[in-house]
Amino acid sequence: MKKIEDHGVCYVCGSSNPHGIGLSWYSDDANTIHSDFVLDQSQQGPPGHAHGGASAAILDEAMGAAVWRSGFNVAVVNLEIKYKRPLPLGQPLKLEARFTERKERKIYATGEILLPDGTIAVSGTGIYVEAPHLFEPARYRDK
Repeated sequence: MKKIEDHGVCYVCGSSNPHGIGLSWYSDDANTIHSDFVLDQSQQGPPGHAHGGASAAILDEAMGAAVWRSGFNVAVVNLEIKYKRPLPLGQPLKLEARFTERKERKIYATGEILLPDGTIAVSGTGIYVEAPHLFEPARYRDK
């Protein structure tokens, strides 16, 4: 697996945003995105658990990164999040996200956030479209 450079002030994966989540992404040979992380009180929703918006942002960014790693410069146009279990704060979580297919203009990705025991807590499906005018061309790619 290879570490992907962070993206400055990005809310999810940037290291220079003092209010961001600051996750690190890793990519395997299939361009699947992986991350091991711990959420803290700055992402709290219900007491002791992450806000649903934090998990949605994490999945959106990770699925988008998987699509970018697969060669498409995209922005999300539809995001579906399924909350199965609450995400505890202060405990190790895992993330996996992947590009799944392209159908005409729509580019699809899926992802999951897993609890320490491997149970899927939150899953997502994203539909993306190419939007190269919004981002630098090499985002999430090896330089």
